[in-house]
Amino acid sequence: MQEASPLKEDSRGGFLLFLVLVTLALGYIAWPFASALLWAVVAAIMFQPLYRWMLVRTGGRNRAAIAALLVIFVAIIVPAIAIGDIIVRQALQIYEVVKAGQFDAASYFEQIQGRLPTRLNQILEGSGYGNFAVIQERVTAVLRDSLTVIASQALKIGGNAFTSLLVFAVGLYVTYFLLRDGERIGAMVKDTLPLDRRSADHLASNFVATIRATIKGSVVVGLVQGLLGTITFWIVGFPSAVLLGVLMAIVSLLPAVGPALVWVPIAAYLLLTGSIWQGIVVIVSGALVIGMADNLLRPLLVGRETGIPDWLVLVTTLGGIAAFGLSGVVVGPVVAGLFLAGWALYRDEPVEELVK
Repeated sequence: MQEASPLKEDSRGGFLLFLVLVTLALGYIAWPFASALLWAVVAAIMFQPLYRWMLVRTGGRNRAAIAALLVIFVAIIVPAIAIGDIIVRQALQIYEVVKAGQFDAASYFEQIQGRLPTRLNQILEGSGYGNFAVIQERVTAVLRDSLTVIASQALKIGGNAFTSLLVFAVGLYVTYFLLRDGERIGAMVKDTLPLDRRSADHLASNFVATIRATIKGSVVVGLVQGLLGTITFWIVGFPSAVLLGVLMAIVSLLPAVGPALVWVPIAAYLLLTGSIWQGIVVIVSGALVIGMADNLLRPLLVGRETGIPDWLVLVTTLGGIAAFGLSGVVVGPVVAGLFLAGWALYRDEPVEELVK
């Protein structure tokens, strides 16, 4: 005898409408904390092995989650806050210098122009960039706009300190429960999906693998390259080394040439202004140390966890950042991974076989 459905056929449509509306309402209410929730999920996935290690040694799920959360706070959050403070201070210092007109760009331009080959100077003259006034106007505009954004964001964070603190606290609170109950919550979500068990397991595995590969392949490698860049700029005495290192970590999202977009112009500037050994150090470090870090670390950390092509990772990462800010670093590649996994399932099996 076939088991009766808890919902009558004529009421199923109304119940589905209710589910859609209440889900949208929940999303709307939780949206202010969307970024905190996303990073809580990422932290729970990345530090789940640490939680299991703590679980064996503490003997309790609550104690293990608290211990793992303390490690995350001390090893990740505290250094991030300290680095962020340094970045804001250096950006504000540069902004004040440019705003006050204390940066004598004309003398630097003349010094560099005098060291360029005659042919290159002729090309610059023909393109309109041989006139310092044109370059000064454009560079000053870029610096003013960029640093104004950084300064305004710093003031915005300071002005909304309570909101920022609340979002931060919510993120930590959710991370604790996801570390402790993550496996149970994940199983419940998979059971709820309107897919057969194998397809749900496949999509869930792809979701977790993409997050791990994104964090280890983009964030970790980028942080390492940024740290190496900061050390290099500090050794040669270049100003705002931390700010430039963070910029290098950001552009490292661009495959192959990313970090070079920062260290090549700096090396060229040092060489053209007579700082020969400093320029050589930046070139050697950029080509042999910073450049090789990506080639060595990415295969070691990521391996073959995800089959997303590099070009698609680049496009979805940049697009995710444009749409969601910093959270787009994770959102973009995850959407790409689920997109590829979903279409692969659709290709391999009929739709009626996938849906419950």
